[in-house]
Amino acid sequence: MKLFEGNLKVGDWVKGKSRDGELIYGYIKTINPSKKAALINVVKSDDEKMVGTTIGMMDEKIEKLPLQKTAHEEQILSLIDLALLTKDKAWFSELTAELKRLQDKKQG
Repeated sequence: MKLFEGNLKVGDWVKGKSRDGELIYGYIKTINPSKKAALINVVKSDDEKMVGTTIGMMDEKIEKLPLQKTAHEEQILSLIDLALLTKDKAWFSELTAELKRLQDKKQG
């Protein structure tokens, strides 16, 4: 994925492998287009010590995660909690709108 081509932006959820080969999942905290690198806030990894850290990764090591449709209120509520923990306002807004849509559909 090429950061400098605008395919990724701050807040995007990504996966990749660290320099030491650990699989990581997280979101982009900052992007440095001149170095073709990003800082990734790690929320899940096969190396538990990586969780909660921020690591630098080159753009060729980063893959944007696809958006997934969530159909259940319980799942959306869990994702809202995660959006709050990560302070991702855009994702929080998206999730709360989806939750409202599901609740309205359920009532009507």
